[in-house]
Amino acid sequence: MDLTVRGAVRRFGPVTALAGVDLTVAEGELLTILGPSGSGKTTLLKVVAGFEIPDEGTVHLGSVDVTMAPPRSRDVGMVFQNYALFPHLTVAQNVAFPLEMRRLPKAERESRVAEALALVELSGYGERLPRQLSGGQQQRVALARAIVFNPRLLLLDEPFGALDRKLREAMQLEVRRLQRRLRLTTLFITHDQEEALILSDRVAVMNAGRLEQVGTPAEVYARPTTRFVADFVGESNLLEGTAGEGAAAEVPGLGRVALAAPAGPPGTRATLLLRPEALRVGAAATTLPNRISGRVLETVFLGLSVKLRLQVEGGPELLARLPLRPSEPPPATDGEVVPLGFAPEDLHVIQG
Repeated sequence: MDLTVRGAVRRFGPVTALAGVDLTVAEGELLTILGPSGSGKTTLLKVVAGFEIPDEGTVHLGSVDVTMAPPRSRDVGMVFQNYALFPHLTVAQNVAFPLEMRRLPKAERESRVAEALALVELSGYGERLPRQLSGGQQQRVALARAIVFNPRLLLLDEPFGALDRKLREAMQLEVRRLQRRLRLTTLFITHDQEEALILSDRVAVMNAGRLEQVGTPAEVYARPTTRFVADFVGESNLLEGTAGEGAAAEVPGLGRVALAAPAGPPGTRATLLLRPEALRVGAAATTLPNRISGRVLETVFLGLSVKLRLQVEGGPELLARLPLRPSEPPPATDGEVVPLGFAPEDLHVIQG
C-alpha cells in the first residue's frame, strides 16, 4: 500500500510544525524522514498515524483518504523509541495484543504470534516478560507486535535511539532485511544521518516544517540541492565564491577553481560543496587540476580513517578525511604545510 501526503499543514499556536508537506512513499519502499530536532518529522509521522489531524492537506493510504480516520482504523504498525511494551504481559501476549483488539480467533492469534516471533528470531521467548530481555530483544518484540497483523504501512519513530552503537548497527540491517522480505511500505524517522543513508530507498530531509530534498541516499549525499542539506548530511567543506567564465569559479583564498560544468552566469554567487573524502593531501594532490596548500591544524584518528583540519593561507579552513592503514604512518603531522588538491568533478554547485 502506498502513502500519499498532500499539502499537510499543522500548527500549534504560533508555531507551524508542518508548512505544506507533499510526500509519496511507493508500495514496498522504505523512506526515511531525516532532520534535526524541531524540524517537524515526528509531527509528520503523527499526522500519517492519525495521532494528529492536519489543519490543511490530506493523507491517503492507497486510494483511501484517511485524513480524518482514527489510528485504530488505519491498519498502521508503529515502533517507538521506548518500545512501549506492556511490562506485565509476556512477550507472546504483547505481540498478540493488536490481534486481540481485532478479535481474531485464539488459534489464529497463536499462529500469527509464533510466525512474527520467528521472523524476528525470538522463537522460544514467548513466555518471558519484557524485563527479562535485553534492549535489542525488546526492540524485536516491538517490531513483531507492529507487523503481526499485516499492516498496510509500518512507521518507525527513532526505534534504535536507546541501543548502543554495535547493537544499533545490527538492528538496522535486521530491520532492512525484514522490510524487504515482507515488502512493507515503511516510513522511518531519524536524526541520524548515517542511519538514514544505510537503511533507505529514499531519504527526505526536513527543516523548519518543510521538505528540503527527497532523493536516493547517493543523490542527497553527493548532490544536495540546498545549503542546509549539504551542511546537515555528512561533513562538508562549503566554499563561497562567484561563477567565472566557463566551467570555473573564483573562491577567496583559493583563486580560480575548475569545475565540471558552469556554476552560473559570470559574476553571480556560487556555493560549492567539497566533501572531506574528495580532498587529496600530499603526493596524491600534486597532479590534480585544482591545487593549493594548507597547514595542518589538527589530526583526529578515527580508526579506519584520519580526519585533518587544515588552514589555507588567506583562505578557508578545510576538512580532509583520508583512509588509514595501521601499518602506515599518518599522512601529515600537526603544523606541517602540505599540498592539497581536488578534481573538478568533486565540486558540486549548490543552486538552492
